[in-house]
Amino acid sequence: MSKTPPPLPTEFEPEFIAGLKAIFEEKIVFNQVLGLKITSLLPERVTARIDMRHELIGHYSHNRVHGGVISAGLDAMGGLACMAAIGARHMDETPDQRLHRFGKLGTIDLRIDYLRPGIGEHFELSAEVLRLGSRVASTRMEFRGADGKLLSCGSGAYIVS
Repeated sequence: MSKTPPPLPTEFEPEFIAGLKAIFEEKIVFNQVLGLKITSLLPERVTARIDMRHELIGHYSHNRVHGGVISAGLDAMGGLACMAAIGARHMDETPDQRLHRFGKLGTIDLRIDYLRPGIGEHFELSAEVLRLGSRVASTRMEFRGADGKLLSCGSGAYIVS
């Protein structure tokens, strides 16, 4: 008889959300450079936003966001999705205990497909974990324009232990 895993929680405690936002938006300083702000943090899906700024321009005559901003943003979102999945897996621990589980998280592999030019006032990013193993997690990420149109997508593998 196989043991079924416990169901994912529907939402996180406010303490866990606040702690994860502090790690992602403040302690990971590069995310501040990108202007990444979490808009939703659920166990199965995370979303964030980047407002377009002059410093993010990659092509001066088209006012297009730099491809590195897209790549770095999607990589960060893949990592955030892993953090959420790890947090959901260990709901028996306190929020503080779960927030200390992310010390070994790192990108192993990243693939980005640039589908359309990144032009707009802001961008919406999302990510989900496809598989969370004991050592490696696989993710899928999306980078969308303000109108919801898919501009880039990516997949990543992350070391989680």
